[in-house]
Amino acid sequence: MNTTIKSAATATALSIMMATSSLADDLKIGMVVTLSGPPAALGQQIVDGFQLALDQKRGMLGGQSVELIVEDDELKPDVALLKATSLVEREEVDFVVGTVFSNMLQAIFKPIVQSETFLISPNAGPSTFAGKNCNPFFFVTSYQNNQNAEVSGMVANKEGFKNVFVMAPNYQAGRDNVKGFNQTFKGTVTDEVFTPLGHQDFSAELARMSTSGADAVFTFMPGGMGVRLVGQFDGAGLKDSMKFMSVFTTDETTLPGQKDAAVGFLAAGNWAPDMLNEANKAFASAFEKKYGYIPGGYAMQAYDTANLIDSAITKTGGATDDKDALRAALREADFTSVRGDFSFNNNHYPVQNFHALKVVKRDDGKFHTSFVRTIVEDYKDSFAGDCRM
Repeated sequence: MNTTIKSAATATALSIMMATSSLADDLKIGMVVTLSGPPAALGQQIVDGFQLALDQKRGMLGGQSVELIVEDDELKPDVALLKATSLVEREEVDFVVGTVFSNMLQAIFKPIVQSETFLISPNAGPSTFAGKNCNPFFFVTSYQNNQNAEVSGMVANKEGFKNVFVMAPNYQAGRDNVKGFNQTFKGTVTDEVFTPLGHQDFSAELARMSTSGADAVFTFMPGGMGVRLVGQFDGAGLKDSMKFMSVFTTDETTLPGQKDAAVGFLAAGNWAPDMLNEANKAFASAFEKKYGYIPGGYAMQAYDTANLIDSAITKTGGATDDKDALRAALREADFTSVRGDFSFNNNHYPVQNFHALKVVKRDDGKFHTSFVRTIVEDYKDSFAGDCRM
């Protein structure tokens, strides 16, 4: 799928573009996300969250009309690289926004930053680029991959879990999450299992889990993997004997498929749709009204990404050619994040609060993660000290 979205395409936005055409050319933004297969819902949330912010700003960011070009990486590194290179070399975009998965980010990273094009990740936050390989042209609006799992370890300690079975897919984000959980969990990890990315049949892993002696499981299984795992976990009868906690396994992209099987499951994250700040209430309401589903963290972080770009372009007076000035404006993060307090560390990864979450069912039958309590405030990732920026 190769979708080009010109956000100034409505009659209203076109009139704005005509009125301001003498000021500057359109701002051109390329987006590389996964829109194929079981993880497609994750990429679609990013597209929808970013587009909502554009719509609310009448198709403009920082006073500039926006052309948004969306590319599907198909969850294939070679495809991601080809499309990202095209965005930079042929389309000459001002920003690239992406990706969903860390291995896709690793595939597109080098050609984008070497071209001195700003790359902003609304989701993937691998350790790879957080420390000594940090880059002045790379920003992350989500988290560093280890952090959510680190907070999950803290949640497990507070819940009194003593023995935990740990499972994740065998790629960069999976390894980062396992490392993060192990860093903070004070009990015993009874087993550590890595599955192939895209794994669907968990029968062998569930059998191993049931005899592990664990009182809880911690897992990171995004997208379709999470839908399958939760259904099979419930079908195996393990819900009665073992607590389930995860990151990006039971969230707003997977819960429509997991439904009641996931209610009560624990999670950790930087945000929940029902957080009670005014910016979030407005965002969550507008998003659900426009798209008909409850936004997840992918949508929230993409919405924040659009607002970050808006704030930076506003500060530069619409200019994108002075890279140092644009970078300084991005670093300021002078926008209201719907998650609450937000700033960038020296490595351009966020400093933010993290919370314990729990899956709930609304009166209208829809499912979402719900804020329980804040676990840690102004949390910085552990790799920033190795970044020399």
